[in-house]
Amino acid sequence: MVEARQTVIEPRRRPKQERSRERIDAILSTTMRLIGEKGIDAVTMKEVGMLAGGPIATVYHYFPNKSAILAMLYERFSEVSRARLSAIVADVREARDIIVAADRLLDDYRSRVAGDPAIQDLQNAIQADKALKNLDIAETRHQAKMFCDHVIALLAPDKHEQFERVVLLIFQLAGAVVRLALAEGEAESRRTIEDYRSIIHTQLRLFL
Repeated sequence: MVEARQTVIEPRRRPKQERSRERIDAILSTTMRLIGEKGIDAVTMKEVGMLAGGPIATVYHYFPNKSAILAMLYERFSEVSRARLSAIVADVREARDIIVAADRLLDDYRSRVAGDPAIQDLQNAIQADKALKNLDIAETRHQAKMFCDHVIALLAPDKHEQFERVVLLIFQLAGAVVRLALAEGEAESRRTIEDYRSIIHTQLRLFL
């Protein structure tokens, strides 16, 4: 079952030459632009091929279907997320900085998703596709571990395991909270984010 799922969402081949990398970049940037303009459901492989500057066969040469393109778009979004997370947690020097870092991560994530309709649509598509959703869960676990690995030495050893579980939940729920906030009016959206921020603070203070 796992092998069958992976063949659906993985690219047919990874680019080794500069020309191939440029071709894949064109396919990805074109897909992301179309997602922002018309939504994922309306985007077709044929249209991507035409607007990316080549025949549809070229798109299928690298990607077996649209899910595979979305998976690589999500992979690149995740790479940026990891880099931003690393930069934020690098400023953690003492236990009280953990809450500050959590605030910055929440605000940074909300800002990125709110500022780009294509990212919003990509995130929604990830949740709707079982295979892609599994990728999202795995990525959430990875980023939660990155956060914990950097800050956990500041906490009492007997609290480490519980802290890791709580951080995973905070990271996983953040996506749902931000999606809810973006679907609301401006005032309600702010309240939703602040309510979740309060929950995060309450949970993290248990370990500080």
